[in-house]
Amino acid sequence: MWAVLPGELALAVCLVAGVRIPGAVLLGAEALVVGVLALEVCVMWPLYAARRRAGDRRREAALSAVRAVVPVAVRRLLVHEFRALHSLGLWVLRRRHRIPEGARPFSYTEPQTGIMWTFVFVSVVETVVLALVIPWPLVHAILLVVDVYGIVIVLALQAACVTRPHLVEADGSLRLRYGALFDLRVPAAVIAAARVDRRFPGGGLVRVDGDGTLDLAVGSQTTVTVELTEPVEFVRPLGRRGSARTLRFNADDPRAAVAALVKPTPTAPPMPAPTPPLTPERTAPSSTPDPPA
Repeated sequence: MWAVLPGELALAVCLVAGVRIPGAVLLGAEALVVGVLALEVCVMWPLYAARRRAGDRRREAALSAVRAVVPVAVRRLLVHEFRALHSLGLWVLRRRHRIPEGARPFSYTEPQTGIMWTFVFVSVVETVVLALVIPWPLVHAILLVVDVYGIVIVLALQAACVTRPHLVEADGSLRLRYGALFDLRVPAAVIAAARVDRRFPGGGLVRVDGDGTLDLAVGSQTTVTVELTEPVEFVRPLGRRGSARTLRFNADDPRAAVAALVKPTPTAPPMPAPTPPLTPERTAPSSTPDPPA
């Protein structure tokens, strides 16, 4: 499958570019593709039937069969790509992705915006230069498709980060996101403290230390640290799982994010001043003598 799918893509690019391909090559390539699809169906059908006999609905049984055959990293990469392209449409329409009523969004793209636009500019220049330099139509067509697709993906990644900000919801819970690649929900009950804390951790996007500290860095920096009362589980971009008790992430306005996370301590109402006890009024003695018996 890993060999057939790229081959099919290269063949489609050749056909679009107008390259004449012998009929025997086309027939052999299509037969190979059909054979791979038939093999996938033969492997997944018994799994689907077993889940149906176990009582699952059609959709649940189909998803279970796909998960058993397709590697989790491949599935997640495809899902990330579709979500990023969907976010590109939201970005064009100036909308955001699923922000509940009462939730406060916090952007985190400021450290990487300049880098992303630099990548786009360099990719556009590279596409134009290669179009002028390469004389072979087939190579030019293939590189044009790859370059344009790369530009779209970079724009989609930035759009996903813009349209999917961090959220502090109305109940005080925290939702950390990085585009369509990472999504972590933290209940309000486990948030112990939050503070502004600018750091520059090394490593990739998601990094976990040995003491259970998760760094979700943007542009190799984090600005907010959140302490939890108990560990929370998360899923890495390619499907691996982990847990963390301290979260560090980037927010363009870290003070506002910390203010939204820190709950004000309720103060007791002032006690009313004690009132003096009431004393009975003393009456003056009467000057009139008592009547005779």
